Amino acid sequence: MSGRFANILETVGRTPAVRINRLAPAHVNLYVKIEAFNPMGSVKDRLALGIIEDAERRGALRPGQTVVEATSGNTGIGLAMVCAQKGYPLVVVMAENFSVERRRMMRFLGAKVVLTPAALKGSGMMAKAAELAEKHGWFLCRQFENEANPDMHTRTTAEEILAAFEGERLDYWVTGYGTGGTLKGVARVLRQRRPETKIIVCEPDNSQMLGSGIAQSRTPDGAPSGSHPLFRPHLMQGWSPDFIPKLTEDAVAGQLFDRIIPINGGEALRLSRELARREGIFVGITGGATLSGALEVCNSAPQGANVLCMLPDTAERYLSTPLFADIPADMNDEEWAISRSTSNVRFDVPATPPTQQPAAVAQLATPAAAEFVEKTLADNAVVLFALEWCEFCWAVRRMFAHFGIPYVSVDLDSVALQEDNRGGRIRAALTARTSVATIPQVFVGGELIGGATDTLEAWKQDKLQKLLDARGVSYQRDSSVDPYSFLPNWLAKRT
Repeated sequence: MSGRFANILETVGRTPAVRINRLAPAHVNLYVKIEAFNPMGSVKDRLALGIIEDAERRGALRPGQTVVEATSGNTGIGLAMVCAQKGYPLVVVMAENFSVERRRMMRFLGAKVVLTPAALKGSGMMAKAAELAEKHGWFLCRQFENEANPDMHTRTTAEEILAAFEGERLDYWVTGYGTGGTLKGVARVLRQRRPETKIIVCEPDNSQMLGSGIAQSRTPDGAPSGSHPLFRPHLMQGWSPDFIPKLTEDAVAGQLFDRIIPINGGEALRLSRELARREGIFVGITGGATLSGALEVCNSAPQGANVLCMLPDTAERYLSTPLFADIPADMNDEEWAISRSTSNVRFDVPATPPTQQPAAVAQLATPAAAEFVEKTLADNAVVLFALEWCEFCWAVRRMFAHFGIPYVSVDLDSVALQEDNRGGRIRAALTARTSVATIPQVFVGGELIGGATDTLEAWKQDKLQKLLDARGVSYQRDSSVDPYSFLPNWLAKRT
């Protein structure tokens, strides 16, 4: 994809089909369609755009009307992008057991996220979304039944696949199913225009709802009336909710696929990691699961067969899931050995002392700067001398914000204090007063508490609260929160 675009929505689709070189058997050609190349990182960007634009064309979605949908996350993230660009408020309903990073991404894009109890599963979050839509007059996307979902895949995904294999064999197309939109929308095109292509559907081996042949119970509007009796919890977020979606059932009724392959959760994890480490392709658990099914197809496929499988999203959606459970944040033994293979810049060797010692810093101090320090401390009960974007300073700011502690911040490196090095002179005056060269420095009633960890410890020991009380500063008492939790994650583990 290249060129200029009027808005982010024009970049949806046109994802690449990439050859697998090290994981596939030598006698076949295995390709993967990497939907992480969509702007929000998943195949669900397609349905989000398709559903919203279809609703606009039909007049079902009014300007400024709130959009609501139940989702495991990827659809919600796609909808958050579309709604942000088009100016619609969005409320996403999501079961609490889906990955935390998905919630934060949607909120970052401006959506509201309403969580539902994990025990009520996907059907519970759908019921909540429908209830909210009815009560407030919101537009409900209904991704599991909405024909605009497969229609978008018919217009885009299917045409991209046909173009990628124009003039060549396409022996197998392998996919999972979430809403059923990709399956129905692509499969009906392949059945018509590439009838020789075998269509393979994957589902979790411990939750074989399609494989069971047991029909899904439904309400008159096509929505599920409850969980499927064969549903069991599984690892593939976005795949196989606790019911068979109507769009998937349409694919069953239309005989739009040739085979169902059950996928083991452990294999899905393993192959997601193998894709990253051996092919440089960074995808989530569902991508590993689909690849597992594709590799099973490859093993029995004829010489020279072309196999294409769908990789629905990026691995960044799974940082808080079992996919990353064995990926440490800290150095392992091998990495420690690499660190120790050279002499300097190591955690286990004392750091070189700072070149700018308090006595040298103090030489920059001026009477005006010293007067500013004293006046600031005299006029304000709580003062934070800080650097604008320092992580330690932000730890103190976060703690003060959480406990509602009013304070004045003097950001010594701010644009306002850069002229004539005024911030540096104030810092020098501060150092001359305290004999401390580091920042931040926190004062209560003119008394130095110390730096970031000193302030956190003062709260933990109840010293800070007593100083605040003595000076009549109002704040929120909350003994349930560990003040050290406000430190940056990389540092919190060291305290």
